[in-house]
Amino acid sequence: MPESPTTRVAAAYQRIAEVDRPEVWITLRPQSELDTEARELERRLADGAELPLAGLLLAVKDNVDVAGLPTTAACPEFAYTPTETASAVQRLTDAGALILGKTNLDQFATGLVGTRSPYGAVRHARHPEMVSGGSSSGSAVAVALGIADIAIGTDTAGSGRVPAAFHGIVGIKASLGIFPAHGVVPACADYDAVTVFAGTLDLAVTAAAIMAGPDARDPRSRTWPADVPLAGTRKLAVPHDLSPLSTEYRVAFAETLAALRHQDVQITEVDITPLLDAARLLYDGAIVAERYAAVGEFIDKGAKGLDKTVAGIISAAQHLNAHDFATDLDTLATARAQAKALLEDYDGLLLPTTTEHPTIAEVQADPLTINRRLGTYTNFCNLLDLAAVAVPGATTTDGLPFGVMVVVPTFADQIAVDLAALVTGTPAPLLVKTGVPLAVFGAHLRGQPLHWQLEDLGARFAGEITTSDAYRLTALDTTPPKPGLVRHGDGLGAPIAGELFLLSPGALGRFLADLPAPMALTSIELSDGTTVVGFACTYDAAVAATDITRYGSWPRYLRER
Repeated sequence: MPESPTTRVAAAYQRIAEVDRPEVWITLRPQSELDTEARELERRLADGAELPLAGLLLAVKDNVDVAGLPTTAACPEFAYTPTETASAVQRLTDAGALILGKTNLDQFATGLVGTRSPYGAVRHARHPEMVSGGSSSGSAVAVALGIADIAIGTDTAGSGRVPAAFHGIVGIKASLGIFPAHGVVPACADYDAVTVFAGTLDLAVTAAAIMAGPDARDPRSRTWPADVPLAGTRKLAVPHDLSPLSTEYRVAFAETLAALRHQDVQITEVDITPLLDAARLLYDGAIVAERYAAVGEFIDKGAKGLDKTVAGIISAAQHLNAHDFATDLDTLATARAQAKALLEDYDGLLLPTTTEHPTIAEVQADPLTINRRLGTYTNFCNLLDLAAVAVPGATTTDGLPFGVMVVVPTFADQIAVDLAALVTGTPAPLLVKTGVPLAVFGAHLRGQPLHWQLEDLGARFAGEITTSDAYRLTALDTTPPKPGLVRHGDGLGAPIAGELFLLSPGALGRFLADLPAPMALTSIELSDGTTVVGFACTYDAAVAATDITRYGSWPRYLRER
């Protein structure tokens, strides 16, 4: 049995006391408030409320609004108290999550190290001499320490992925706009993404599915398109040049790839130089002007709590020219086309999440160079409108966590989740829930000659099925050979075995438009009493064909005829 909300709250605050990591939090709510909310949750559950996250504890990065709690973006003088909760966070609390508090971060979400905060450098959860990764440092550490079940971060350059890699947890950076950014202090508004951390892929995806969906208050928010792909083909690209990696990370990446090859994943080395070149524009090009547009005027006032490194990066952007910004946007358009061509033959790109794991002392000695290296593989994702799921890979030779991320084209998030599940060796949870069920009984079954058509449409296998006993099956005279399923009436046929797939609405429409006679799509009654869209054929074609109902399925007929 899962823990009750009140038990989970007590365990979290006990853990907070045990680990003694005050730098994780900027605002930590009193336990008494959480106890009251937990009891109310238990009452609602007893009354039959459906709350998929009931009692799970949530940590929120302190550049994301929670009504009634200060938002500081890790700068005390910037603080304000919002009256509304960010929409992505509100959706989680509506599902039963309880907010523990607001977590520390690299100031104004600028950095990948977790040390750029007047509230203190956030130390790694298990190796306190090492960086935790930023900018979502406190959120990742709260999960890694077992305090929070899920945590909200943000990710412009890699902040929702690098901390996940350093801690052996999961970080999901969806396609831009899928998680609305309403209630988020902007860093680069066009390239900011709300992210989620969790200890497992299943929990991270559960939270992500709840967070997903547009919000009118965020003009950049988006929904899943009508033709969103729901499955891939286990074809991965990897970079042929791994020279940016430390020796330990290079070995761990090789071990991660070897494990995937044992699962029949096709892995091909490619040149990702165009992506890495585009990544440099985030900080070394005029795109950084978006950071100045977000908080530059505040930084120019010279508040005492400003981090010198962060202030220097953002203030420098005020001198950039508009024509340089326009030039960089044109460069990014070309890079997006190059990325699309690069990934055209693959489900996605598997990358080391970052290059190395530095100590806090090393970062303090050289804050800019190391930070830049850490973003080698993450900085380009949002610039090129790509999605990514970061998960643990093989442990390094020195016993530290090592992370990889699956990077996919826009809206191919479900494919990224599926490939990430192969890396973690766990079942693939469903993130995109807009699929329409389609029942197939013949040439489109797995292993049959027309199954490729479903693969090309991004169809997702959803299980084996049987019809009710109202159907009869015939062998049609077609090329390639196909069966015809026709309803005759309750008890006038036999259960016929088939398979169920999920297709996006757009893919189903394309499939129907190309369907040749005498095939048709209609409602099919299954043996469990549900009805789904499925294959049938015209009555006249079935009458002229050979009845093969006694075989119970098309594959059995092919084997035994």
